[in-house]
Amino acid sequence: MAKSAKYLLVGSIEACSGKTGIILAIARQLQEKGLSIAYGKPIETRLSDLAADNEEGDIQAIANLLKLSEKQVRSPLLSLDEKTIEQRLQGEDAIDYPQLLKHYIQQLEGDLVFLEGGGTLLEGSIFGLSVEQMAHNADASVLLISRYTSPLVTDNLLEAKKDLGDRLLGVLINDISSDRLEEVQNFVKPFLEKRGIAVFGTLPSSSLLRSVSVREIARQLKAQVLCRPDRLDFMVESLTIGAMNVNAALKYFRQGKNQAVVTGSDRTDLQLAALETSTSCLILTGNAPPQPLILSRAEDLEIPVLAIDLDTLTTIEIIDRAFGRARLQEPIKVEYIQKLMAEYFDMERFLKKLGI
Repeated sequence: MAKSAKYLLVGSIEACSGKTGIILAIARQLQEKGLSIAYGKPIETRLSDLAADNEEGDIQAIANLLKLSEKQVRSPLLSLDEKTIEQRLQGEDAIDYPQLLKHYIQQLEGDLVFLEGGGTLLEGSIFGLSVEQMAHNADASVLLISRYTSPLVTDNLLEAKKDLGDRLLGVLINDISSDRLEEVQNFVKPFLEKRGIAVFGTLPSSSLLRSVSVREIARQLKAQVLCRPDRLDFMVESLTIGAMNVNAALKYFRQGKNQAVVTGSDRTDLQLAALETSTSCLILTGNAPPQPLILSRAEDLEIPVLAIDLDTLTTIEIIDRAFGRARLQEPIKVEYIQKLMAEYFDMERFLKKLGI
């Protein structure tokens, strides 16, 4: 690897903050400028089946979308699950991960090597793989991503600055609701800048980026697709439960946009009402098959109908988790994050601070 290669560690205050999408958007812009890019994720979280699937999917998506060679992308150094944590705590695992990290990054070839950190700043600490530990051992600059939930995020960013010191290149504040954009621009950003924290971007929230495809929902629910399997790429932005009288339900359904509607397989009235609104898919619980009328109408409207062998509460929990870990692979999401970053991220300032 060329000695001039630079390392950028992208970390986050909390999990599911959009690190992978932001890495992809920045990397694509740099590739367009003629820079060679490499990507590695030293630590991955596998504390649930869904998390494991997403980790694998995101790494593969980065490799495919950036057209990276085998020398430009690496699988995780460590999978963080209950077993590996237990082995470390009990002294069964005495591996020197910081030393392994140094070897790991030497195998990546590129002008700029992106390293994606764990879900939080401290995740991986017992293995020597927290954001601060990795930044030190990889001699990497750090870009921090923080979702905006309230002005209190400034506390976390100030603490991160104290811990990371000059390694903190700057921050990107993500997922800002429309009613708080002005607050961030006029108060939060200037406050952080005055304290030596560069704010490279302030990205508005997007229901699209939090959305999940019908295909992914069907996979997570192990659902049977009763009609329109050709429309599983529809995106679901919200979840609606149908369990009331039809008049109340219709008013409720009309408030949703690109929704997945969960209702009983015996509630033909609610199913028909849902099909006449902005519904991306209909999810039927219970053992009774839907009426032919429902499948015929759904077929005409091109709305997938899924049948599941789960109770409503379990269904809601699974779909909520899927929203919380929405995947990046859908082309419409990739295109949208590119657009957001082009508009709201100060690439010129970022590259100048990075020394590229």
